[in-house]
Amino acid sequence: MNRGVISYTDDLTAVREDMLRGFFVGWPRRPSPAQHLAVLRASYRSVVAIDDAAGRVAGFVNMLSDGILTAFIPWLEVLPEYQRQGIGDELMRRVLADTDRLYSVDLVCDAELLPYYARFGMASASGALLRHPAALGDALVSPEPKRFPPGET
Repeated sequence: MNRGVISYTDDLTAVREDMLRGFFVGWPRRPSPAQHLAVLRASYRSVVAIDDAAGRVAGFVNMLSDGILTAFIPWLEVLPEYQRQGIGDELMRRVLADTDRLYSVDLVCDAELLPYYARFGMASASGALLRHPAALGDALVSPEPKRFPPGET
């Protein structure tokens, strides 16, 4: 594959579904490219690494936040053929930039990845998970997430 210069951006207007193929390696059921793009666009902050020559996203990270005190990083992934080139590190640096005003920035990862995240000042903590695999099915994805008024869920 002819790899070009990797550029980083938080402007997702030029990112298309076809640029997001190949992600979610090892997942038993993957989000569709439409779901993936909708999540990135609906996130508080998303950063993508784009291989300009190949016209594809090489890696991404996203952050969910209330914008006041807390944030959560659900996804960081770099395509296998782009790993070990510092792309994940740069994505993490960019998504964590200017988060000092937030009380907490959390993420959940496998135990073997804890040393990686420690490099960014993150500490190990316990957590709990609930997964609904059917949510990754073939349902249509709305380009705008449903937002509930305060007190209505």
